[in-house]
Amino acid sequence: MKLLKIAAAAAVLVAVPLTVPASDNTDTYRQLKLFGDVFERVRADYVEEVTDEELVEAAIRGMLTSLDPHSSYLDADSFQDMQVQTRGEFGGLGIEVTMENGYVKVVSPIDETPAFRAGVQAGDLITHLDEEPVLGLNLNDAVDRMRGPVGTDIRVTIRRGEQEPFDVTITRAIITVKSVRHRVEGDIGYVRITSFNEQTTVGLTDAISDLKEDLGDQLQGIVLDLRNNPGGLLEEAINVSDSFLERGEIVSTRGRFTEDSQRRNASPGDLADGLPMVVLINGGSASASEIVAGALQDHRRAVIMGTKSFGKGSVQTVVPLGAHGAMRLTTARYYTPSGRSIQAKGIDPDIIVERAKLESLQTGPARSEADLRGRLDNDGEGDDPAAAEEEQSGDVALEDYQLARAIDLLRGLALFNNRAVN
Repeated sequence: MKLLKIAAAAAVLVAVPLTVPASDNTDTYRQLKLFGDVFERVRADYVEEVTDEELVEAAIRGMLTSLDPHSSYLDADSFQDMQVQTRGEFGGLGIEVTMENGYVKVVSPIDETPAFRAGVQAGDLITHLDEEPVLGLNLNDAVDRMRGPVGTDIRVTIRRGEQEPFDVTITRAIITVKSVRHRVEGDIGYVRITSFNEQTTVGLTDAISDLKEDLGDQLQGIVLDLRNNPGGLLEEAINVSDSFLERGEIVSTRGRFTEDSQRRNASPGDLADGLPMVVLINGGSASASEIVAGALQDHRRAVIMGTKSFGKGSVQTVVPLGAHGAMRLTTARYYTPSGRSIQAKGIDPDIIVERAKLESLQTGPARSEADLRGRLDNDGEGDDPAAAEEEQSGDVALEDYQLARAIDLLRGLALFNNRAVN
């Protein structure tokens, strides 16, 4: 069977036996008898008729969701949707979600999706769907209600921080995720990874190749933007980390039993040829994103900048249940190369840069040396390179303060390194 590591953080599709070692099962049989008694009483006396299948599935859902927020039951349709999502195309609103205090919490909106365009933000709490309260629903039920025919609308009630709840109408669409985007910012290469699907490593390789082709020897550094990246395939996260590391451990996983521990190591070769790197993270960077950020941080391959990440450091094993779908079960924690568990802690950036909005201030005309009578003329030639650079990065600073600081840092490192060589 093909192994598939999926996540909200990391999960692996495997076939495992559902048997347990022989032992004194007296208490277990007693509890199962209790379950059977309740099952029969509900089936016989509940006010409305309920099928055996509905009762069993509800019991399985309750058992799994009571363990932690990431263990769950996937019916056949949900399991198929999950497999489609890892291939990079799926139907819906375009948000990664979890549960918090009974509400649906947005881990992050996916770039260029209906939810993203509607202004949904990481950390938003969804309290109502088409005026129906979310309280009382499990995560799967809530996600099912958010899905629907392409082109139909859903009204989502959002609570954001201390603001009054407000409604947002979102039109469902086919979500095609291009997980890697890139562009040139002056002499800096910018690469954004929105999620980790089957196309991510190939997309990253193509992006770095394009940047090298565009800038050649002028390429001074790489910004890897993992903000609002909710995670995805563990194998892709390992490959992305390996792309920038020459050697050493990338990530380890430790389960309930010692023999279940695994370590993944880097192979020789750095896609960026040792150029300085900055990795941008925030509270919407979860799971597989945190694997990459943690690996590059521990190996001092990149400066991590932004705000603390989400803190999902658990591994889910997806166990197929034949025609009945699958169950997602938390089976391990993952650790960064230095041995850190980021579960419920997140990755702390090396340099904290909060999200901010800059505005240009209008000032009156200022006098300079050039305005003074009898001044000496400048005997140099050419334009001022510092002024050109400032003009080049001004728009970025106004639109994305965190990215602007990352670019400034890389340019500073490049300037320092060039002077050290000279």
